Amino acid sequence: MTARADNIHATAIAVDGIGLLFLGPSGSGKSALAFDCLAEARLAGRTAALVSDDRVLVSRENGLIIARGPQAIRGLIELRYTGIVSVDPVEEAVLHYAVQLVSGDEEERLPPDDEHVEIAAGLRLPLIRVPPWSRFPLSLIFARIRSLAANG
Repeated sequence: MTARADNIHATAIAVDGIGLLFLGPSGSGKSALAFDCLAEARLAGRTAALVSDDRVLVSRENGLIIARGPQAIRGLIELRYTGIVSVDPVEEAVLHYAVQLVSGDEEERLPPDDEHVEIAAGLRLPLIRVPPWSRFPLSLIFARIRSLAANG
């Protein structure tokens, strides 16, 4: 049985079984960053797929945060100035981390190890910040995941 889901503005992908939820306002680069991560993962021989772009249905099930995409947009991602493209989708994924682009001019260069973000009422994920100039965003994200695991 599926729990009640909140429909949030985000993009979700899964890489090697790790669910990543990209957050930010419209036009901030969520879809492009997620697409870059999917491409980087495939080039590295990793398993990677889109859960949903723009709208993500999130719910808590058996203590896990699950992401799904609306059927109408499954496998589609909008890349600004390029259009809507098809990518390999998965029906759902467990979410492990939220990812947010940061401007690079923020005062706090080293985020706290326990930084979390509420993605919907009662649903919180560890937050990973990524600067927009990162050439290998997935490598940066996975480096942060290893750092959090070592400190957790």
